[in-house]
Amino acid sequence: MVEAYRVTAALLVKLDEASLAWLAADRAMSAAIGDPVLLACAAVQLGQVLRASARAKSVMLSAAYRIAPADPNDGTPQELSLCGSLLVQAALTAARAGNDRDAVGLLNEATEMAVRVGDGHDHHHTAFGPVAVDLARVAAAIELGDGKRAVTQHEKVVEREGWRWLPLEHRAAHLVDVARAYLQLGDVITAARSLLLVDNIAPSEIRHRPAARRVVTEVAQRADAPTTITDFAIGLGLV
Repeated sequence: MVEAYRVTAALLVKLDEASLAWLAADRAMSAAIGDPVLLACAAVQLGQVLRASARAKSVMLSAAYRIAPADPNDGTPQELSLCGSLLVQAALTAARAGNDRDAVGLLNEATEMAVRVGDGHDHHHTAFGPVAVDLARVAAAIELGDGKRAVTQHEKVVEREGWRWLPLEHRAAHLVDVARAYLQLGDVITAARSLLLVDNIAPSEIRHRPAARRVVTEVAQRADAPTTITDFAIGLGLV
């Protein structure tokens, strides 16, 4: 039941159905009562739903430290993946609020756990590992308006083997995000390439996700946008 609600909440977040996503995440939390591991699983989705809320950071940290092992060296990969994923959610919430210091500190803490887990795993459907945390650093930099830092980190992380081990959906969502970073730097051509690559590897991620469609629209409307992205946006009925 918890997993069903988690999947539902994740899908609704992608579709920008915030109220329904909150309902599904809340149902997941209710179904998980009495089981610390399931509560942590449900809290990961709750963090995605609440990311824009001022309350999200404290909720995520509370859930993270509840599942965290007393000694990180004794933690199982499953425990560390859940705890680390919750720290990542808290970090992204801090970044969205403009709190660079907290975002960096929480991501550094998550990195220590990620090193112990390693790349190429998907414990509790978190895809948590060193590469996933570094992608979160990119996302945090974008939220903070630091496109240069985001692009520099992105160009390093996609060269690592762990990048190819991530779920396709995770990679596609990241490429949509990084298109925003290139826009922050005024690099419309590379932003367009990133979006067209998403259409090649995970078409539904860019054709049906409202947040991705907004980025496509923004790129296509730039005066120096390449015809490839303009034609793509026209085909989607966005311009």
